[in-house]
Amino acid sequence: MSKFKIVAKTFAGLENVLADEIKGIGGESVSVERRAVSFYGDQELMYRANFHLRTALKILKPIAEFDVADRDELYDRSKSVPWSDYLALGKSFAIDSTVQSEMFINSMYASLKVKDAIADHFREKTGKRPSVNTENPDIRINVYLMGGHCILSLDSSGESLHKRGYRIGQGEAPINEVLAAGMILLTGWNGQKDFLDPMCGSGTILIEAAMIAKGIPPGMYRKSFGFELWPDFNEDLFDEICNGEYEKEYSGKILGSDISIKDIAIARANIKNASLTKVIELQVQDFIKLELPFSDGIIITNPPYGERMKPSSIIELYQSIGNTLKNRYAGFEAWIISSSVEGFMSIGLKPSKKIDLFNGALACSYRSFELFQGSHKQAVIIKKTNVVNADINYDKPKRLIIKKL
Repeated sequence: MSKFKIVAKTFAGLENVLADEIKGIGGESVSVERRAVSFYGDQELMYRANFHLRTALKILKPIAEFDVADRDELYDRSKSVPWSDYLALGKSFAIDSTVQSEMFINSMYASLKVKDAIADHFREKTGKRPSVNTENPDIRINVYLMGGHCILSLDSSGESLHKRGYRIGQGEAPINEVLAAGMILLTGWNGQKDFLDPMCGSGTILIEAAMIAKGIPPGMYRKSFGFELWPDFNEDLFDEICNGEYEKEYSGKILGSDISIKDIAIARANIKNASLTKVIELQVQDFIKLELPFSDGIIITNPPYGERMKPSSIIELYQSIGNTLKNRYAGFEAWIISSSVEGFMSIGLKPSKKIDLFNGALACSYRSFELFQGSHKQAVIIKKTNVVNADINYDKPKRLIIKKL
């Protein structure tokens, strides 16, 4: 199979995680870009990217790239693309645009220019034009216009890849599935520890964790992908990918809790729809009263940010989170995402890591807290003592190799 350029779109802050995923499935010449990762691969790899990548929103196949000086040139260059290679008259199409250019007030105008170019291309050659269907098109075309540089791509995913297919209900502020998977992968967790989300809402973080732990590809629940309607779709090849042996055993515990009975009911329905009821346990419980489900593990959670709460309430909430972590979860590693600066200040714990992410349009901080027995100072002293008492290997000259205990 011939190889071509592929572009995977993602959220800001998840580019390096996505790049690692792409390398893991065999992507070549991987290059990290702004909210995207480009790489090279063949048709099979493009299918695998859609089926396997947890932190990708879209998988695009660029088909034309050019510079334009004005709107008319965008129309002319777009019209010259051999659209009949990608789109049949009996098929419908839609255009999505990402535009940062002085030529256009907003992306809609760029979309209209390219739409007219495609329609006129077919009308001049055949006397007919394909139909436009913005809701459920057969072919999606992506326009990326940055300044005067334009890239036209086929959208091989169709609907955004965050729409896994397992969610049948959601709470008031559900977290995006791609963001949830990215948060988990950023911690390095892959099932080696027990897992807890004590404010689990509709269960997205729990389900993504279970899929990672069991090796279930995120595309397993999807009903369709955009490339299935392309003229060159290879059904046998895609069936082989879909029917591969991916699932593995996971003997650890994944527990979710929430104070809301309604949210737990929604989470239970989503988990059942994902066939993960034997992997994920749920409890209706306030975090501060939750009985410790295991003695060591990782906590990843998405608490309220305070948009619909009084300032005093958000401070009290985050103070209770911090006190609970300090007093009851020594030995755990906790990761919290939030847009609330006041909330993080109220936790009363020093983060060991800070990562900038976006939850929708909200700029968030994703922070790690190492929870030690006693004070942090005591833990550091213990850690240093362990290093001093470690076995030392002097085989290599001028360099000490310290073996970890």
